[in-house]
This record gives sequence, C-alpha cells and structure tokens, in this order.
Amino acid sequence: MKFVLLYGPQAVGKMTVGHELEKITDLKLFHNHMTIELLVPYFGFSPEMWRLANKFRQDIFEAAAASDMDGMIFTYVWGFDLQSDWDYVDKIVNVFEEKGAAVYFVELEADLEERVARNKTPHRLEHKPTKRDVVRSERDLRKTMEQHRLNSFEGEIKKENYLRINNTALMAHEVAEMIKERFLL
Repeated sequence: MKFVLLYGPQAVGKMTVGHELEKITDLKLFHNHMTIELLVPYFGFSPEMWRLANKFRQDIFEAAAASDMDGMIFTYVWGFDLQSDWDYVDKIVNVFEEKGAAVYFVELEADLEERVARNKTPHRLEHKPTKRDVVRSERDLRKTMEQHRLNSFEGEIKKENYLRINNTALMAHEVAEMIKERFLL
C-alpha cells in the first residue's frame, strides 16, 4: 500500500496533478472536495459539514489502508500555522503507517497569479461545483492565503519521502511524472 499526501494552497493544482498521477499509476485519487461536494448541498460550509466530511474521510482512509488496493492519493490544504492541521495529517498518516503502508509527502507551490488563473479552469469547475462562483472562490483563496501559511518553510517537513515542486510553469502531467519517478510509483 502506498499513500501519497498531495498538499498545497488552493488552486495550486493538487486535484489535476492527482488525476494525472492516477492515470500513470495504480493509485486511486481521493481529492478533498469529493466529501465537500457531497455534503455542502445539505449542510453548507457549516461545522456539521466539516464534521461529517472528516468522519467520511477517516472511514475511507481506514478501509483503504486495510484493503488490497495498491494505494491512494489524497489532496489537502495544510495550514502550517495551525496545530490542528498538523494533528490531522499525523492522524491520517498513522492510519496508513499502522497497516505498513509507505507514505509520500508531495508539496506543491505556485505563484499567486497562476493560482488565480487555475481557479477558473474548466477542469476545476467541473469537479468542484462549490468553486463555480469564481468571484467568491478567488476571494476565499486570497483570504486564506492572508490568514494562514499554506506552504512549509525550508526544512520544516522532515520526512524521508518528501518532494516539493514549484509547478507554476509545469503541466500537471509533468508534475505527475516527477512524482512517479521520484518515488518509483
């Protein structure tokens, strides 16, 4: 079992890279909006929606870790200034490591202008209905960036299986190939 945690700020390309990585490996993509989009029509962006999203994700992680799947890719916006996010990542990783899985940390970063442009791409809007109000989505992207640190400091992630990629000028399939080659996926 392999678990790829693909993280970075909003609209950096996590889901798109995840789709490309899924195409060239036997890993299955579980992007963070899969649970969000399921629940928002019923609960909005409420504490109850987040409670259920985290519960569903936990159940899915546990089932995947115990299965005979080759592996999973999960996307996440990690607030490095939030201890709760560090704790959440530890909790997810532990689910897989306790079952003997290899865990890979892949951090994406891109310039703000590129992220704003990616925020409006047809691929993103197709898979994330809650992002279709692009004015609100861009406002949220900028606000979150101002409130939280969404990329790690140099040397902050001390994992052996760690890769940081600035994908501002890279196509998603190029990034996926880099991940596959680095970790022999």
